[in-house]
Amino acid sequence: MTPKAMDAPAAVFRVADAWRGAWMGPSLFRRGGSTLHYVGPSSAADSAGVVDLPGVLLPGFTDHHVHLKLLPADALEPLAAGGLSRVIDLGGDPSTLAVLAEPDPFAAALEFAGAFLTAPGGYPSDRAWAPAGSSREVASADDAELAVAEQLAAGASRIKIALNASAGPVWDDALLAEVVAEIRAAGLPVVAHVEGAGQAARAIEAGVDVLAHAPFTEALPDAVITQAVAQGQRWVSTLAIHEPADQEIAIENVRAFRAAGGELLYGSDLGNGEQPLGLNPHELTALADAGLDETAVLRALVGGFGRGRWKKRVTWMPDRPVAITDMADAVSLSVGDLEAAGR
Repeated sequence: MTPKAMDAPAAVFRVADAWRGAWMGPSLFRRGGSTLHYVGPSSAADSAGVVDLPGVLLPGFTDHHVHLKLLPADALEPLAAGGLSRVIDLGGDPSTLAVLAEPDPFAAALEFAGAFLTAPGGYPSDRAWAPAGSSREVASADDAELAVAEQLAAGASRIKIALNASAGPVWDDALLAEVVAEIRAAGLPVVAHVEGAGQAARAIEAGVDVLAHAPFTEALPDAVITQAVAQGQRWVSTLAIHEPADQEIAIENVRAFRAAGGELLYGSDLGNGEQPLGLNPHELTALADAGLDETAVLRALVGGFGRGRWKKRVTWMPDRPVAITDMADAVSLSVGDLEAAGR
């Protein structure tokens, strides 16, 4: 097939079902350039000029935590075949990620945070798995300003900071506040890796927007979780990467976070250990174990309520999922190549 993006001909498509925060039943969509627009319910009378597509359509799925430089060089195309329309790299050399992020109609779209910003000698600067350029040590407020500017210049859409007291030094509260302020001044959201006693609470107190992992080293007090939810903080799941004891802590924290109204995002930490290039059925199973139903998992996959993310790539499935793990059968298709659905 030959995916198209901007020059695809206008067309109206009919599908047996579509998900937009809820299942809509038989639906019509109109393609305009690289965007698919929901028209409304379909009936048997809709036939003239309508292209019938098998299966069901959903917004593009996102893995909100990957590390592309720990994967094969050509991983973005198989990620689309594995059901991902977009991936967010949360720690890698910004210059190489900027090249990988160039649009490719065959591949999943890439957004990235650039290098981990960390304390001198902090995680992951001393880790053998961390490629050169994947961390940037920050020793002062002036250094933070420069480090943020470097990631921004490379095209970072968010900035990731490391607060891993289990693996090395972390900033004191004053410098943490300065780093977060510099990222805010650049207009970017702040993502934090938190690990070790008290580090999640510090990130929440500092106003971090997203935790790169659901906290897994300690059960968080209700007051801390309530504060995170009140601030609109979101957590990326990454439940399946943990050993059983840490996974159980993370799952319990997720249950409490969601009960308080918190929003979870699907993320696998792809590149960490052996994982499929695409949706990970083990992560989907862990989300179900944490109490997420089908709607909650789909919201975690699309990063919201499903009324957006119909641009450039969308999700196609042969049928509505019966079980949450059926979502691993999804395929990402270019909006310009919808006619290939099911082939």
